Amino acid sequence: MALSVAAMLLLISQLNENNRLNDIAKEDIEEFEGQIAALKARGAEVQQQLSPIQRDLLVASHKLVANKTFGWSRLFYDLESVIPGNVSASRISVENVYRDGDRVRAELDLTVLSRDYQSVMSMIASMNNSGVFNAELRSQNLQTNQRMTYSEYTLRVVYTPPFGVNPDAGEVALSQGGPNE
Repeated sequence: MALSVAAMLLLISQLNENNRLNDIAKEDIEEFEGQIAALKARGAEVQQQLSPIQRDLLVASHKLVANKTFGWSRLFYDLESVIPGNVSASRISVENVYRDGDRVRAELDLTVLSRDYQSVMSMIASMNNSGVFNAELRSQNLQTNQRMTYSEYTLRVVYTPPFGVNPDAGEVALSQGGPNE
């Protein structure tokens, strides 16, 4: 019985300590939320004070930083894994690199060459099923030269690098940086 009373007193003291720590955590959270709200308000004030030229310069600088921190090698590795042997990439144009929440994304114009329409459609389906690409066909142009006839396909692609890429594991590095646009 004495052991039961001692255990009960220990549990009550532990419960009181947990309640005290919980109250401290709630106070800290409220304080941090207040600080966040104040910082957001200050950021909005600063944004309103910028001239249109300064805003454009800020956006351009954010894009430049995002381009420098983006994992281009990983993009090429992922592209190589979805482009079949009878389709060749002829041009990649980067339209935008930006952060969407906690993910870095790149909008690309990708031009590929192939003699087989079905291979290109299969490639687009493979890209869309990969989880890292979202591709759509924008145009198709028939090309003829002295040796062969082929088609040039232009795609709009949104690339989202996969989570969990470990640059130290011998894989292609992906930098997780870049500000919002």
